[in-house]
Formats: sequence, C-alpha cells, structure tokens
Amino acid sequence: MSVNKVILIGNVGKDPDVRYLDNHVCVANLTLATTERGYTAQNGTQVPDRTEWHNLVFWRGLAETVEKYVHKGDKLYVEGNIRNRSYDDQNGVKRYVTEIFVDSMEMLTRPQQKADGTQQPQPGAAQPEPGDSGMPF
Repeated sequence: MSVNKVILIGNVGKDPDVRYLDNHVCVANLTLATTERGYTAQNGTQVPDRTEWHNLVFWRGLAETVEKYVHKGDKLYVEGNIRNRSYDDQNGVKRYVTEIFVDSMEMLTRPQQKADGTQQPQPGAAQPEPGDSGMPF
C-alpha cells in the first residue's frame, strides 16, 4: 500500500495562470507560499522564517473556480498529490518540476467588500465534479 497525499495552507503568490486546452478543458496554475515562523533558540540563536513555494495545478471545474475567485494574497487550504516531471528548456537543459495536483480546495480569505458595501460572492469550498479525476482527458 502507498499514499501520496498533500495538505497545504498558505498564501497565493501571484494571480492564477489560467488557460483552456483545445478540448475546452480549463487548467489553472498558481504558486502557494507556506511559512514556518522563525524563533529564538534557548541558546539565543535566531532562526529566521522559512518560506517554501509550491506549484499548484487545478483542472476543470476547480480551475474555473480558481479563475473566478482566487487572487494574489488569498489564503487557501488545498489537498492533492505530488507529481514530478521534467522538460528540456529553450537551451536544451533538462529541468525538473514538482507540482501539487489539487483535488479539493477551501478559500480561507474573507470575500472582498465592494465600494457599495456589498460583498463579492465567494464559495467556501470547491471540489471536483463527480467523475472528474483531475486529469486532462
């Protein structure tokens, strides 16, 4: 038996990069920052904050939700699995990428308030539609 499960709570680093494939499937990519707070050790040594950046990938309905409601700075709770891939860059150098393919997401940032005092709609939790495996096919 094996398990590939990731749970992250962090802040969106930039607005999502959303695109639609030829078969009208939506895919969204964004970066998420998770930070371990620094501390002072008993001997007085200062340990600084440590921030890790994660590449998140959303498919189909979840990607469309991200496109509508997720913005730079928002706090997200996501669950998914880790996938590694490699590619050759423009100079022919092999590059390696670790990505989190998100299965479910909850937006933890409160909805933005508009100038007229009303709030923008923002769903609390989003999950893939039934039968949506998160794969592009």
